Amino acid sequence: MMFRLLNRFLWDQDEQRLRAFWRVCLHTLLVLLLTGIPLVLWTLGTVVFGAHSGANTVGLFSVSNLTQQVGSPGLLLLSIANFFGILGSTLIAGCWIDRRKFTQFGFSFTKRWWVDFAFGLGLGAGLMGLIFLIGWLTGSLRVTGFYITGRQGTGFIPGLMKGLALFTLVGIYEELLFRGYYLVNLAEGINYRGLGKRTAVWWAYGLSSLTFGLLHLGNLNATWVGAINTALAGVFLGLGMLLTGSLAIPIGTHIAWNFFQGYVFGFAVSGFQADTTLIGTEILGNTWLMGGRFGPESGALSLVAMLIGSLLMVLWVRRNGQLEVHADLAEYTPRPEPNRA
Repeated sequence: MMFRLLNRFLWDQDEQRLRAFWRVCLHTLLVLLLTGIPLVLWTLGTVVFGAHSGANTVGLFSVSNLTQQVGSPGLLLLSIANFFGILGSTLIAGCWIDRRKFTQFGFSFTKRWWVDFAFGLGLGAGLMGLIFLIGWLTGSLRVTGFYITGRQGTGFIPGLMKGLALFTLVGIYEELLFRGYYLVNLAEGINYRGLGKRTAVWWAYGLSSLTFGLLHLGNLNATWVGAINTALAGVFLGLGMLLTGSLAIPIGTHIAWNFFQGYVFGFAVSGFQADTTLIGTEILGNTWLMGGRFGPESGALSLVAMLIGSLLMVLWVRRNGQLEVHADLAEYTPRPEPNRA
């Protein structure tokens, strides 16, 4: 009797796999393991080689400490480790825990996928340009220079390319984690008897966005206002997944938003300052509007930009004549079993 109850608690008999809660837990453990080992090795290396001699070793592992070092090659290497750690965790979980094809996390790489990705890139760049323009017109910021390189010996173009690589990796692995793995599994788990697929997708959409915002509280200069706005950014980015069932628009928007924010317009990006930027800017006032040291994500102007971006996203998807929430995100499609004959 006890075994049967435990089995029902852990195992979905209809889908013949672990229930969603345990799938998410195991995937999270995999992520912590595969991304944590490089983090520990890199941080201990800074101690061994004297970069933080005499510093509080425990403090070195904090997100805020790592964020302060965004200009160093070490953080790019760390982002590469995070990328492969999250990608590897999702591939492993998808194959052996979820029992699904990787494409079901929002990757199809069809012609339409790439067109949506290009739209996302343009959307993220355009919205950040709008934030810069309004900030400049309202006197909330001033331009301090052009072709800024903060690190001695680092050229402008190499610094820019490093930033592009950094935010490309971040955009892919954060969207894969939050709008890919978490949203899909949460939707399937919430899609219980009588609730309905559409309702389950909406709940998963909200929960994954909330998690996205809360995890940014560890960033440098983070505030609760910034975390709430970042959660709303998760809502904005997740809209593309809801309307298309694909991560193309969210990934493109995320990459361009961050890159143009930090490396083109010189704003802080969720708490850190890039060491290379096309336009140097200084926030003069109206921090409620521009966001202050955390960056535009904690300012009111980013909310306006995200509302405009959401409308443009809806219009973009509607151009094909079909606009609806992809309720099938909450419906599990088993991976075809290999033919053993």
